[in-house]
Amino acid sequence: MSAWLPSAPCTPRLCAQHRGPASAVPRTLARLLAGITLVVAGVLLCPAVRRLPAARRDRLVRAWAGAVVRAFGVRTRVLGHPAKQAGTGMLVVANHISWLDIPLIAAVQPGRMLAKSEIGRWPLLGPVAARGGTLFVERDRLRALPATVARMAGALRAGSRVVVFPEGSTWCGRQQGRFRPAAFQAALDAGVPVQPVRISYRLAGGGPATAAAFVGDDPLPASLWRVAAAGGLVAEITLLPRIPAGRHPDRRALARAAQTAVAQTAVASDSANLPASSVHHWVSASPAPASSARTPS
Repeated sequence: MSAWLPSAPCTPRLCAQHRGPASAVPRTLARLLAGITLVVAGVLLCPAVRRLPAARRDRLVRAWAGAVVRAFGVRTRVLGHPAKQAGTGMLVVANHISWLDIPLIAAVQPGRMLAKSEIGRWPLLGPVAARGGTLFVERDRLRALPATVARMAGALRAGSRVVVFPEGSTWCGRQQGRFRPAAFQAALDAGVPVQPVRISYRLAGGGPATAAAFVGDDPLPASLWRVAAAGGLVAEITLLPRIPAGRHPDRRALARAAQTAVAQTAVASDSANLPASSVHHWVSASPAPASSARTPS
């Protein structure tokens, strides 16, 4: 793997331990079963859903992704201004903590993900990503990057939302990596706005939570179990004001603006600095019935 690839200093042992209440083993197993069942259902239904009109497709994707998050016992809090109009091109950029970030964003702002090519070869998650219109990038081949940016720009011009984690690696949430500028060129080329998004995970009591962090060499099964076993886990997603097309002259300035907006957003659930018209809602996580990975970068 190339030395230029971004990486975070976070490790599972130091950064991904759950220090809150834990669920009993039967409930943890029920959550895992429910979550995996929903992912498999997404694989099977994805081809049919992609044929639907954009607005209806977005509603179904939001419902499915929200159900996946709830299945793992995670409550969701959304702050900000979700884009209501489907079929409008926009680049959505977010900090990156966990595989859970993907369904979390899809539950609010569904779009085509930019993912490393290895994701397409994963069991279960790979077929979901490919059939859902994921744009894959070969991170260790710099020569392939312009073609990937061109595909992103084409998708944006066609009216798709494209979701990118421009840090290029997962962080535990205590710190944030630098936003790499390459993906922002697609927004400039397509003439579309950029939607910065802040993701954080907290305990129900308000303190920070790191159980969802998927960092370093953390095995995916261990991360899935840790999230399902965590009690009182809350995912908070903040949709920040969009950066209009043409606001910044080049991709580096645009990347810095988006990174600064995300970094300066309070992680706490206190929304005093958000506009009065902001959306605030909770999705409760009732016990799942017994009926994802270093993620895209």
